[in-house]
Amino acid sequence: MTTQSEMDVAPHKAVRDERVKERNRVQRLLIRPEVGAAIGAIGIFVLFLIVAEPFREASSLATVLYASSTIGIMACGVAVLMIGGEFDLSTGVAVTFSSLAASMLAYNLHLNLWVGAALALVLALTVGFFNGFLVMKTKIPSFLITLSTFFMLAGINLAVTKLVAGQVATQSVSDMQGWDSARAVFASSFTVFGVSIRITVVWWLVFTAVATWVLFKTKIGNWIFAVGGDKESARAVGVPVTAVKIGLFMFVGFCAWFVGMHLLFSFNTVQSGQGIGNEFFYIIAAVIGGCLLTGGYGTAIGAAIGAFIFGMTNQGIVYAGWDPDWFKFFLGAMLLFAVIANNAFRNYAAKR
Repeated sequence: MTTQSEMDVAPHKAVRDERVKERNRVQRLLIRPEVGAAIGAIGIFVLFLIVAEPFREASSLATVLYASSTIGIMACGVAVLMIGGEFDLSTGVAVTFSSLAASMLAYNLHLNLWVGAALALVLALTVGFFNGFLVMKTKIPSFLITLSTFFMLAGINLAVTKLVAGQVATQSVSDMQGWDSARAVFASSFTVFGVSIRITVVWWLVFTAVATWVLFKTKIGNWIFAVGGDKESARAVGVPVTAVKIGLFMFVGFCAWFVGMHLLFSFNTVQSGQGIGNEFFYIIAAVIGGCLLTGGYGTAIGAAIGAFIFGMTNQGIVYAGWDPDWFKFFLGAMLLFAVIANNAFRNYAAKR
């Protein structure tokens, strides 16, 4: 015989709110921003393993990782900024700006190279603050603000270098105080199982890990996704939208400084015309990795996968003996594939 208490409990067990739907593991996987990029990366890796015999060597993988890391560190900053709903088209020349500033300040003021690097960091963060402040105060799209910054920095890089150094490249700084320790941090190599690995690969992984932790485990990460999704709604619930967006631009400036220091301490001198066009590689890596152009969606891991695709394509074409003129076509095709694949996966998961 059923008691009254059992009759009271039974209906509660049967009733389920239809508004709450649980996704299975496959659906949760498919809606991950980096899924399309991961599939593409696996496909490209297998392709070059088959068609390019040198690609199978461990030293070749180390070269691919190095090429990926120099793009990946910047792509990490660009991806986080895109998740926050903004663009930065000045990143390519900002890298060169940072390295030129560190070199010329240290050389002409007879400073320790670490002091020159610190002053360059202040300048890089100032550029980031300048971009973010103007975007928030003028309400002009970041595309236009940072495009203006791109041209200004490109002009500064060339004009100031020629004015100070008397040529289009900086002087050698390899004999200055602080060179050895700075090179060890930004441009050294280490050996793993007989294969030389550049330190930037480690830094790339560190940047990606820290950015991932911030995005998904901290309140700041919640703010970044909120301002990227709808900044007015975010402001209405107390998110400091202006501070968050300016901070994101400054983070991009920090990434540009870091890559700039690698550039300086790898090659000793810096050409003032370097970096033009690289901003598109950073954005492409982020978009291939699943970041939406509209903001509010994406991961740093996806940007890392996008950078790895860049590295594999860049080196794999050479190892396969193909005409390198096809590189940009291949990269564009991958961008198109990743965008279509990410949209398809999200739509499929939503319908299911």
